[in-house]
Amino acid sequence: MSTVPRRTALDALHRSLGATMTDFAGWDMPLRYGSERDEHQAVRTRAGLFDLSHMGEITVTGPQAAQLLNHALVGNIATVGTGRARYTMICRADGGILDDLIVYRTGATEYLVVANAGNAQTVLDALRERASGFDAEVRDDRDAYALIAVQGPESPGILAAVTDADLDGLKYYAGLPGTVAGVPALIARTGYTGEDGFELFVAPEHAERIWQALTEAGAAAGLVPCGLSCRDTLRLEAGMPLYGHELTEALTPFDAGLGRVVKFEKEGDFVGRAALEAAAEKAAANPPRKLVGLVAEGRRVPRAGFAVVADGTVIGEVTSGAPSPTLGQPIAMAYVDAAHAEPGTAGVAVDIRGTHEPYRVVALPFYKRQK
Repeated sequence: MSTVPRRTALDALHRSLGATMTDFAGWDMPLRYGSERDEHQAVRTRAGLFDLSHMGEITVTGPQAAQLLNHALVGNIATVGTGRARYTMICRADGGILDDLIVYRTGATEYLVVANAGNAQTVLDALRERASGFDAEVRDDRDAYALIAVQGPESPGILAAVTDADLDGLKYYAGLPGTVAGVPALIARTGYTGEDGFELFVAPEHAERIWQALTEAGAAAGLVPCGLSCRDTLRLEAGMPLYGHELTEALTPFDAGLGRVVKFEKEGDFVGRAALEAAAEKAAANPPRKLVGLVAEGRRVPRAGFAVVADGTVIGEVTSGAPSPTLGQPIAMAYVDAAHAEPGTAGVAVDIRGTHEPYRVVALPFYKRQK
């Protein structure tokens, strides 16, 4: 099996912009172009442009596409209207999370499932296996799409300059076909930054044209290209989970505080139902640990895997940590014992290389945009 990282359709453009590249989930991706703090602040105050072509697109079509997805995933996909999207998860039979997903209904019997880059093959294999007995086709469309995101408060105006689509009528978690810079695209009002913004699914051969058009349209508004590094600090501030950190096969959606995505009321059985019903009861009665926010009293930055302590006893573990450009302090998400999970709980610290650094427990998210 090749160990050479895959390159997106925008690879040469990233290099021409001086991007620092990194191997991410088998893809060569831009980590940053300049200062990750500047890129982060641009998205919070103006707009940023991201290449997300490493994400995994899987198309599910056919008369029983909705029934298949209802069986395969924990959400109620049958109630998603055409042109709308839903955040959901795919779990193992034991309730462990295989991946978190966004499912777009693109037609009467057609859905686009978007998986995380590192899990795309796992999700594809699981959907194909679970499709047995359903009149539906599962198609690997990872090579059919490039994915470009424009995120931030200025993004609607920037995109409006290069599209004929009705962006004002496009709700959050909705998508519609349109033309961007003269080429066809699926325009979705989704994102992973905590800001308003759009994700554009386009043919790879059109990616550079759309990137350049958005760059030109956004120049006066202060749009900048953004890498994976600021995407991580943006999603962390917004309290959005990242697979491999807040979400893993060892956790159920209820462990992650995301039990709301599991729809027991939908018709028929679904993979993991029995295990998830048990997990829901356990979480309601006696949650082992809860996902919380931590804000540093000092300047040292916590990292994933660091122990959270109270009175010298380990009470949890950091899942993600970084300096927060918006708050001006280090922040972290962590699973901690329920007894220490209430916002304002005193005496909580993170063990950073042997020193117990004091942290405040806060409710997630750390940052919420002004509507």
